[in-house]
Amino acid sequence: MKTATAIAFAAVASLTMSAAGGHAQDKPADKPASKNECFWSRNVTSFAAPDDHTVYIKVNLRDVYRLDLMVSCPDVDWDQRVALVSNRGAGGSICGPLDAEIVSHATGLGPQRCPVKALRKLTPEEVAALPKKAKP
Repeated sequence: MKTATAIAFAAVASLTMSAAGGHAQDKPADKPASKNECFWSRNVTSFAAPDDHTVYIKVNLRDVYRLDLMVSCPDVDWDQRVALVSNRGAGGSICGPLDAEIVSHATGLGPQRCPVKALRKLTPEEVAALPKKAKP
């Protein structure tokens, strides 16, 4: 049984990706989260989506994770609120990409479910290197 934990986020305006290379947002989120990098979906405090395939989330006001989506998630980069759905049952913990989905409500077609293909906790240096508009 899937349990959805929806989290409303602050408005995100004009999120665009920097065209310059070499930034942390250009690196794939290919390293899976380790056991000590698991988090509860209810502890997500904000998000930023620089494009329709990438979402950055802030957890507990200090940790930032990059989520790469399996498919294009229409308008997630303009969405003012999204839901983070845990696929692990009632606990809501997220330890890897198969544990989570982003649900975008921006389109007029109803909620769009966007599965996560990669999830990685960023280092403080990678967070600092993110463009201002990509920081959650």
